[in-house]
Amino acid sequence: MALAVMDTNKRYGLVSRVLHWGMALLFVWQFSGAAARVFLEDTALESFLWGTHRTVGVTLMSLVLLRVLWALINTSRRPPSVSIMAKLGHLALYGLMMAVPTIALIRQYGSGRALDVWGINLMSGFEGERIDWMVNLGGLLHGELGWTLLALIVGHIVMAMLHRKLTNHDVLTRMA
Repeated sequence: MALAVMDTNKRYGLVSRVLHWGMALLFVWQFSGAAARVFLEDTALESFLWGTHRTVGVTLMSLVLLRVLWALINTSRRPPSVSIMAKLGHLALYGLMMAVPTIALIRQYGSGRALDVWGINLMSGFEGERIDWMVNLGGLLHGELGWTLLALIVGHIVMAMLHRKLTNHDVLTRMA
């Protein structure tokens, strides 16, 4: 039986699943690079993974926007949330998936450095003094909110497994 492209009230469709699991793999890559930056500084692995951080971050932000648009298109068809806490947890995940890269882009712009992703110039740099409040905002929040996002992702995985083992809501089969 072919998997439906659109979501249904029982299962997520092909597009939702590809976005979910594709982003999951990119988040593993992104957080591996951040962890290497912290724990394996000045190694070949850190250099390799960290060298993709901006590109993967912009890609994830683009996919989040696409995923939100797709969710809005499928609002009436999607499987219902199992609880208000699940709904709030998903809203927090989406909020952080948008906030973390947005703050990084603000910092990037404020630094005056150019940003090229996938061979496309997203921001041309500028001459002159950096914009301190933008750079400071990124320095203050980007990493901390990123690690908070990781904690929520781990919680999301744990809750999916707990729902599978302990309740009648096997939510994993809706996305797997």
